Order: sequence, then structure tokens, then C-alpha cells
Amino acid sequence: MKITGISIYKTRLPYVGGTYGWGRGNAFATAVASVVVIDTDAGLQGCGEFTPCGENYIAAHSEGVEAAARLLAPNLLGEDPRQVARIEQIMDAALQGHGYAKAPFDAACWDLLGQSLGAPVWLLLGGKLTDGAPMYRVAPHKSPAETVAEMEAHRTAGYRQFQIKVGADPALDIERIRATVPLLKPGEKAMADANQGWHVDEALRVARATRDLDYILEQPCRTYEECRQVRARSDLPMKLDECVTGLAAAQRIVQDRGAEICCLKISNLGGLSKARRIRDYLIDNRIPVVAEDTWGGEITTATLSHFAASTPADWLVNTTDLHNYNTRSTGTPGPQTAHGRLYAPGTPGLGVRPDFASLGDPVAVYGAVSAARAAS
Repeated sequence: MKITGISIYKTRLPYVGGTYGWGRGNAFATAVASVVVIDTDAGLQGCGEFTPCGENYIAAHSEGVEAAARLLAPNLLGEDPRQVARIEQIMDAALQGHGYAKAPFDAACWDLLGQSLGAPVWLLLGGKLTDGAPMYRVAPHKSPAETVAEMEAHRTAGYRQFQIKVGADPALDIERIRATVPLLKPGEKAMADANQGWHVDEALRVARATRDLDYILEQPCRTYEECRQVRARSDLPMKLDECVTGLAAAQRIVQDRGAEICCLKISNLGGLSKARRIRDYLIDNRIPVVAEDTWGGEITTATLSHFAASTPADWLVNTTDLHNYNTRSTGTPGPQTAHGRLYAPGTPGLGVRPDFASLGDPVAVYGAVSAARAAS
């Protein structure tokens, strides 16, 4: 099998809740998705997606995939997409860094490998170790009363884990945490996610004012060193997210015992291939993980569902259904969700196809587009 064509699509994904506020002064109403579609001489077609949580999230940009494709596509045409390790090496040689821009190419090749073998991607990743991954749901920046109401709506929908966005005004953040965490029911969890928003002194102020409550403090400050300062002076469990950028970061966290939980955003780590290795390393060193990504539609969530399904249940804290955060789609069908859990498809590959009606025309094409797609 050889890659004969690569197309890049872009589409806007409006947030179902209107405005999504997070961290220190960050908010967006519409995310921009980049979708990579790879055609082959076998008539199979693979897809992958990258969508940042607003512009410039973790140094990524919605133009990144389109820009990277100009370097990557000429090197990938004619290659066998089933050789995912070789594809990873080719991309890393052609473009240093910018893992988020390579991630959808990597996912599309895993999709093609699965289709060629008639197997779901979770089987290729080692098998299904979690059948129905527990999901969390986000409560973005709102007043404490609105946050309580939103959490109750999510609870009614079946969610039992909640991510409360903080990181802006420490006084209001304290109020929001104290208004919500005591309302948790048995078996429920809450993460207070600052998304790097606080300075060390602010994070310590919040932690001390809420130390009597049972919740997880998530990524309080921008750098790992700052988060370590907070962790050393607080007895709250810490979850690291944005500063988990690759294997070197994971190795340092293990060495320092720098977190109780690590959030693994597939795109932030450079794609499914790299995320898998980092996940396995952390679990081998007895650090639980969250299976996640930066944002996305059905294609991102499908990739995420396979990653979560192939993670040992005892070491998977949660995942999320990103496609249900949007009013438009990137692919069809979306992964199944029920009773607060995300289920990976059992169909070959990722189990999702690009929604070309929603994606519109490609913004860039390299090589030859398949006749089947041209007809659609």
C-alpha cells in the first residue's frame, strides 16, 4: 500500500455553551479544526484531526497543520502508511518539533493500518483494557451559581467527574471551588483546573483556603518548576497537564514524583504513536493518566476513544467526549457515549469517516485524490 494523496481541510467548530472560558483571561466561542485525509493506491482512506483549544493554545495554532503539510506531504507521498513507526521517523526528520501538526498525519496512518487489517485501532495498541472509559465534563468560567447549575445538568446526563475551570481571579476561584466541591456525591470527583493561570503565590492562596475540601488541583502554574513549588507546600493531589510535553517531561515527573496524575493530550505529545509510549512509561512507574486532547470533533474523539480503551482501567482516571462540545462535526459516526462513559468503535481503523459535507473543500491537496472522494 502506498500513499497517493494528502488533503488538508479546515472547519469551524462552535462551542455548544456559547463561550468557553478557561485559565487567565482565555475564552473562545469557535475552535478551528484541521483534518488530514490520506488516500492510498489500495482505495483506502485514513483521517486525523488537530483542533486547538482556541488560538495559540500550548504554542499551537490552527494554521500549523496546513503549514506543516508543505514540508511533510512531499516526504510521505509514495510511503506505506501501515508502517507507522517509519512514518513517524520521516515526519520527525522533515520537521523538528511541532508535534501537534504531525499528530493528525500519525492518526490517519493508524486508521489505515487498522482498515488494512480489518481491526480497530485499540486492538493494534495492545487490546481493550477499558471497556467504556469514564468521562469528565467541563464547567467553564462562570459565576459559582451558574457552575453549580451546569454541574447538576452534567450529573443528570450521567457524568460523575467534573473539571471546574479556575485560574483567573483567586478570590472568585476560591468561591467557585467552595461552592461546588462540597456538593459532590459519593463516587464523584472534581478537578479545579487553572490551565497555568495562577502565579505561585495565588495558587498557594487558593490551596490553603480550600485545603479542607476533597478535590484535585490541576496545572496551577505555567511551568513545571512553579507547579512543584505549589505541590511541595500543599497536600492536595496534583494533576499536571500542559507541562506534560513529551517523554523527557514524563521522565522528570517520575524522577521527582512530581504529580499524582498526568493528563496526556495526544496532540500535545506529538500524536498517538508518541502518546502511547509516554502513557506506558508513566503507568509502568505507577502514575495514573488521563486520556485527552486539546479539543476536537468526531475524528479527534474517535482517536481518543481507542487510546483510552487500550489503557489499563486501574490506571485510567478519565477521558472526555470532545465531539459533544461542538455544534458541527468533523466526521461520522461519532463514538458512542452512554452513562458518562466513552466507548471505542469495534469497526476497522478509527471507525470514523470524514464529514465532507461539514468540512467543505480542501485548503490544500498533495498528490492524487481518490476517485471515490472526488465523486462525493
